[in-house]
Amino acid sequence: MMSPTTATTLQAAADTVVAVMPRDALSVATDVAVLIMATGVAVLSLLAIVVLRRVDRSTRALRRRVESSLAPVSDRARSISDNVEFITEALRTDVQALHGSVKALSDRLQQASDRMEERIEEFNALMEVVQDEAEDIFLDTASTVRGVREGAARAISGAPEEPSLDDPTASGPHALPKEPGPDGAP
Repeated sequence: MMSPTTATTLQAAADTVVAVMPRDALSVATDVAVLIMATGVAVLSLLAIVVLRRVDRSTRALRRRVESSLAPVSDRARSISDNVEFITEALRTDVQALHGSVKALSDRLQQASDRMEERIEEFNALMEVVQDEAEDIFLDTASTVRGVREGAARAISGAPEEPSLDDPTASGPHALPKEPGPDGAP
């Protein structure tokens, strides 16, 4: 027999050599511990898979309940969203129409302002003509009144009447010079 401390060599075939090492108690215990740990890991993995499947089932059930509970809420939220979108579009349309109206009104006011300015300028020109005419009438009236006063004062005092400046037949210091005739004589 062979001793446990020496290596055993068997020759199975002419070219293959197998060496078997003797085993002691520590290596057998290590092998058993590795097997126990591998079995434990396998059992824990199976338990983890079972627990994860239960969690998955309960999560799916919870999701179905939440979906069924939230379905009316999401439908209502979708309806509210549609209403808000409709109102926003209506407001946008109304604001665009209002903007167009304000722009048209502004353009019309600008045209009216331009016309008013033209009319004011025309009225100012008319007022200048009226003022010139009124001044001429006033001066003529004042001159006539002065002449009437002087004539009345002379008639009352009995003084001889002076010839009028406008009378072409008048002679004297206040008479207008006579215009020269065709031959150049006055």
